[in-house]
Amino acid sequence: MRAFDLMLFDLDGTLVETAPEIMDAVNDTLSRFALPLVTQTQVNDWIGHGTRELMVKALVQVTGSTPEQVRTSKLLGKIMPVYDGFYARRCGTRSQPYPQVRETLQALRAKGVKLAVVTNKEGHYTQVVLAVHQLQGLFDAVVSGDTLPTKKPNPAGVQQCLSQFGVLPTRALFVGDSSIDAATARSAGVPVWLLPYGYNMGQSVQACAPDRVIQDFSELLI
Repeated sequence: MRAFDLMLFDLDGTLVETAPEIMDAVNDTLSRFALPLVTQTQVNDWIGHGTRELMVKALVQVTGSTPEQVRTSKLLGKIMPVYDGFYARRCGTRSQPYPQVRETLQALRAKGVKLAVVTNKEGHYTQVVLAVHQLQGLFDAVVSGDTLPTKKPNPAGVQQCLSQFGVLPTRALFVGDSSIDAATARSAGVPVWLLPYGYNMGQSVQACAPDRVIQDFSELLI
């Protein structure tokens, strides 16, 4: 008997290491506006809430403004389309799946487990990353940050997948790398396992009190 009928996965920091190319696009954008550049560690800590919030955090860092000032500034409105252009060119260039991801997903599918991605990444970028790394055919559903009116930690994306596949929350598992993922799963009543190698705003995943911390993706083959 399968341990779970449905497994839901975060994308950035869980399935694929995307931070290097995200940093490239952030710094491309800051350079275009003659602003100071940021580091990989900083970008890693900012990933999770979607592109707009990532750039808000970057601008707070390099301008000394408050988040509220940045969110209402004309500068943010000018910067976002420029970032989108740079990231469109960078997306898929320096990212890579984490070890054992593809093999584990294939094995889970062979067991009849339904697989879904629930990410805050915008849909067109999600599709590029999955396609570049030949992962898109492994998922039965993909819910991106702009698929629904809300995004994680709102549980709507998880709930949509549960409904789509007729799976009870107790028969599903959310796999992620952050407090956002843990909160999403808890709100949906779904067990959550976290990986320690992703992007959790600089905090330990143990502090999120997941049901389990797994060191390697292949540990999903229980």
